[in-house]
Amino acid sequence: MLKRAIVVFVVVLLLGGAIAGWAAMRQPHMIAALDHLKAARAELEMAEHNKGGHRVKALEFVDQALEQTKKGIEAGDRGY
Repeated sequence: MLKRAIVVFVVVLLLGGAIAGWAAMRQPHMIAALDHLKAARAELEMAEHNKGGHRVKALEFVDQALEQTKKGIEAGDRGY
């Protein structure tokens, strides 16, 4: 479990860096939000136990927020 969490965290950092480098100048706040959401997801993945189902629900909400933030960045890149 710990090894998987570390791998997830490293992948998140690498992807975040690639995306940030591409769009940071145009949308710094959206990119920062995306990075924070990715970090939050990694922390939730590493958390022990399920917390009465709330950890899983939080992961679902973070995944939704990540998707919407990515779509917002794409829309901004298209000038919307």
